[in-house]
Amino acid sequence: MKLYPNVGKTDKIIRSIIGGLLTGAGIYYSYWVLVGIGVLIALSAVIGRCGLYYLLGVNTCTLEERKESSS
Repeated sequence: MKLYPNVGKTDKIIRSIIGGLLTGAGIYYSYWVLVGIGVLIALSAVIGRCGLYYLLGVNTCTLEERKESSS
């Protein structure tokens, strides 16, 4: 089973910002669950795949972005 990218460019930017903010806040307040969630969100932005999107059938990635990442 081949997992194709399902996180688009705008979605990646939003995930990176939110992931960074959650990670920073979690480290600042020593709330490690928040750090884990922030890292997971940021990691999905870097990889370009989201497991929850697969389960829900959501894809924010354009056809051109899918072609670029599969090469």
